[in-house]
Amino acid sequence: MQHLIRLSNSEIIVSQSAEKQLSAWIEANQYSKVFLLVDTNTHEYCLTNFLKNFATYLPIEVIEIPAGEEGKNIETCSQVWQAMSELKADRNSLLINLGGGVVTDLGGFVACTYRRGIDFVHFPTSLLAMVDASIGGKNGVDLGNLKNQVGVIQQPPKVFINPAYLNTLPTQQMKSGLAEMLKHGLIYNPTYWSKFEQMHQMDASVLEDLILESIEIKVSVVEADPTEKGIRKTLNFGHTLGHAIESYFLGDSKKQLLHGEAVAVGMILAAFLSVELVSMPISQLNRIVEVITRYFSKVSFTSEDIAKIIQLTKFDKKNRGDQVNFVLLEEIGKCKIDCVVPENAIQDAFQFYQDIEF
Repeated sequence: MQHLIRLSNSEIIVSQSAEKQLSAWIEANQYSKVFLLVDTNTHEYCLTNFLKNFATYLPIEVIEIPAGEEGKNIETCSQVWQAMSELKADRNSLLINLGGGVVTDLGGFVACTYRRGIDFVHFPTSLLAMVDASIGGKNGVDLGNLKNQVGVIQQPPKVFINPAYLNTLPTQQMKSGLAEMLKHGLIYNPTYWSKFEQMHQMDASVLEDLILESIEIKVSVVEADPTEKGIRKTLNFGHTLGHAIESYFLGDSKKQLLHGEAVAVGMILAAFLSVELVSMPISQLNRIVEVITRYFSKVSFTSEDIAKIIQLTKFDKKNRGDQVNFVLLEEIGKCKIDCVVPENAIQDAFQFYQDIEF
């Protein structure tokens, strides 16, 4: 499996020999030093294999950050900036972000801001990062529990993807990435969505072609609207409430959800709202619920949880003033952006979710 996907100012290389291709690309450029950002998980499960297949004549420095969304903040950035400074990173250094969505989001932001910007590449190791987080140039961190409130949009010149790293992931992490793939089908391509309806097992070999198609959908949307003025907003389907749910549970170790788990809930809620507010056929809502509940467990919400989650939607980046904007579906594969949703409809959506039998 080897594919090259070109964007206007970036390239995505999907290959079983991605490390060797990264090595060759570095050799063709004149960097002074290579920095490798990992988290505790990728340090343990991915770094040895990466270094075995990666070769460079340049000095390599490994910087490790804590795994998990709770470390995706300015304090962690400050520690990475400080480490890079102490290790004498200059403006001609390269930062390789080896990891999942937290590493690529934070690492991209660190690189864009260190000494007013150094080159960086992403080498995603999770399904979520391969199909979503590493693509599109969104780099940033959370502000407290509020998701992605600080950041920049800048594409790395290269993204290197080796699907073999999916074999290092636990099932829960695979499912988290699957949520974004399901979203791509719902917003963009009903034929692609139907492939998930026909899929009854989830492993790297089954997903390989679907991963490539998911990447191509994300690239098509990003290329059409790099700065999120129109169609790129469709990528936020399920995320207005999904991000609020994720933020709400971020500080609760008992209920903490992965990004994709929260987005899966958000997509069911958004699908219900799509029936209520933009006349999506109820038969399509039932299809969406059937697929999502096949892979994701039910999340319990109290009335207090729901009230606080609704309040958190007011911090969503896509809002205008006090107006909370949703992406809804007119039908599978056709979105309507900038939808205003009344609070009582959100309450009804949560009630619908609570009543589903998983």
